[in-house]
Amino acid sequence: MNHDRIHAREPTHDVDRWSVGTIERIDERDGHCVFELRVDDGDTVDLVVTAAIRELVLRRLDLNADESPIGARVWYRKRGG
Repeated sequence: MNHDRIHAREPTHDVDRWSVGTIERIDERDGHCVFELRVDDGDTVDLVVTAAIRELVLRRLDLNADESPIGARVWYRKRGG
C-alpha cells in the first residue's frame, strides 16, 4: 500500500511541496491509520499512514498526556503529490 506523508513540525526540506492542515479526526481503517485533516479552503483530506507514523507524529506534537491531537496543525503530502 502507498502511504501519505505527514509531519508534526514544519518541514525544512522541499518546503513548497508540503501543505498545512488541522487534525479533525484520527481513525483506523484496514489496519492503517487515517488522519482526517481540515485544510485552508475548508475541505477535508484523508491521509493513510502506518501505526508507527501515527505514533511518531503524535509524540512530536508535544501534547500533555490529557491533551487531544484534534485541532493540532500538521504538514502533509498526499502520495504522489
